[in-house]
Amino acid sequence: MSDSLPVVERMPVERPAGCPFDPPARLAELRSRAPVTPLRFGDGHQGWLVTGHAQARAVLADPGFSSRHELMHLLDPQIIEVPPAGPGQFIGMDAPEHTRYRRLLAGKFTVRRMRSLAERVQRLTAQYLDDMAARGPGVDLVDAYAFPIPAQMICELLGVPFSERAHFQHLGAVANQADVPMEDKLAAFQEMGGYIADLVERKRARPTDDLLSDIIGGDLDHEELVGVGSLLLGAGLDTVANMIGLSTFALLTHPDQRDALHADPERAVEELLRYLTIAHTGFRVALTDIDLDGITIGKGQTVAVSLQAANRDPARFASPDALDLTRQAAGHLAFSHGAHQCLGQQLARLEMKVALPALFERFPSLRLDVPPQEVPLRAGDDVYGVRRLPVAW
Repeated sequence: MSDSLPVVERMPVERPAGCPFDPPARLAELRSRAPVTPLRFGDGHQGWLVTGHAQARAVLADPGFSSRHELMHLLDPQIIEVPPAGPGQFIGMDAPEHTRYRRLLAGKFTVRRMRSLAERVQRLTAQYLDDMAARGPGVDLVDAYAFPIPAQMICELLGVPFSERAHFQHLGAVANQADVPMEDKLAAFQEMGGYIADLVERKRARPTDDLLSDIIGGDLDHEELVGVGSLLLGAGLDTVANMIGLSTFALLTHPDQRDALHADPERAVEELLRYLTIAHTGFRVALTDIDLDGITIGKGQTVAVSLQAANRDPARFASPDALDLTRQAAGHLAFSHGAHQCLGQQLARLEMKVALPALFERFPSLRLDVPPQEVPLRAGDDVYGVRRLPVAW
């Protein structure tokens, strides 16, 4: 079967004109032809692209596919060789190393613990809504609301001084921006690591009531603590902020969906996660020959799993290109799937479930302050979203 499929020479990235929420149309074309298709990677490696929901779940759940960075080929032609994940950077590891870190941290992100944080999220949300009201119409929602709520929550959870957020916010932006040279990205990662290393020493000398202080003195050495702290801080800052910003943009351009948001915020958030899927692609490497949907994925071949295409698969979701906040969107892959499913997903859900309805309740006349086509997007970045969202009311 694979012999009859032409090789896709590059990953489709161009979104349809005027459709900032839709994945590249080419992904849907490929999925309709074959949900598993050959793909040329940046260094010339011939691997595979998975666009179907069932096939994506199968890859992500199969321990025969590795997440180890050093085994992977990537899409970026600038990156010929990927170094192994550093200490504590468990997203680039397999069991048993990956399992060790997940077990240590999983108890810090349980559904019960996240529910205990709901009141704090509500207070922060009210605070930033008050600040917006005081500033008056004509604000950037990303700067005024979408970024500071998750930033302050992850800072408090880790024990990072929120007053220092501007520094690591800048470093995170540099590390994740598509048009930044690779050497600048690496420098930003290193500087972030240096910041966390200093913070770990401060916590060791004077522990406080936070996650980082909790795990100091346990089984992790200094380098592992730095790696874990950097990973959690970066993930907690960027992803939820972009989901709140992009979700608001989607709701402002789909005003018919707002009643459903207020009626059932939990269901609405799951649909927004499915529909927007801001982390687009996951990567795995076959550790042995594996049959996937009748195709043999050869040992050592890299598989690019298109989460955004899988979440728009009509075989799994009816009318998948429609935003329908009444939809039962359970089973989406916005947080990935399997052993590497996002550790902080319950915190992300909580923040969205509180922040989005509260925003529209406080400002029922909220509207874009620029034409939709003038909203600057994070096209090509590792995490999709809006750079700014000018709003008025």
